[in-house]
Amino acid sequence: MSQADHSTNPLIDTSRPHPARMYDWFLGGKDNYPVDEAMGRQLMAIEPNAPMMAKINRAFMHRATKWLAGQGVRQFLDIGTGIPTEPNLHQVAQQVAPETRVVYCDHDPIVLAHAEALLRGSAEGAIDYVQADARDPEAILEQAGKTLDFDQPVALSLIALLHFVSDEAGAYELVDRFKGVLAPGSYVVLSHTTADFHPPEEAERATDMYSANGLTLALRSRTEFTRFFDGLDLVEPGVVASEAWHPELAQPVPGQEDVISAGYAGVARKP
Repeated sequence: MSQADHSTNPLIDTSRPHPARMYDWFLGGKDNYPVDEAMGRQLMAIEPNAPMMAKINRAFMHRATKWLAGQGVRQFLDIGTGIPTEPNLHQVAQQVAPETRVVYCDHDPIVLAHAEALLRGSAEGAIDYVQADARDPEAILEQAGKTLDFDQPVALSLIALLHFVSDEAGAYELVDRFKGVLAPGSYVVLSHTTADFHPPEEAERATDMYSANGLTLALRSRTEFTRFFDGLDLVEPGVVASEAWHPELAQPVPGQEDVISAGYAGVARKP
């Protein structure tokens, strides 16, 4: 196990909310600030079930990781990792196969501050953390290549990340760049917030709230989300609501049956 060498250690900006810290607050974590809680509560005024939706999304990541490890995947690149919340991806994967190698990547300095918690894994495997922006794939791939062998299958995980990258900022091109370096037999794991199941005015209010706080929220439709998988073979059941992707792999999140879906999820294999 090792941690990537970081040339800079940027200061944590507590003057404006950050998606990773809001997500932590929704999950009941303590690594967030009043500004994150304030926006989280504003969002809950629009969608009271936002915390439950965060838990449903996290549960999808656990099931997808367990499924992939069961398929023989032994390398994972998790971009947009967020603040560590156990079980983390490597814990799920290494429980199936202790020799699994995992590279986490995030840009929020508070995640870097807690990266030590991400670096505790099995002796047989390897874990690394890369401090980089998801929109800088070259930097991520260079650092991740020190731990992962991109000539062999890798599971690329972009969980609840792409809705923070607009079309204008190159969301599709970004995913295409990562897909291009993956070896045949690799997988892409995605989840994404959508407005498909909610009134348009709710989506507009949420988007405006993010914009007012200097954040992007691109609530893509099922068709727009599915486009990220172009050139790949979708794993059954295809693109579905997050809670509907292989629910048999784990116990449901308590109370999820009372929540209207807010996100899509899917896993696809590179032929």
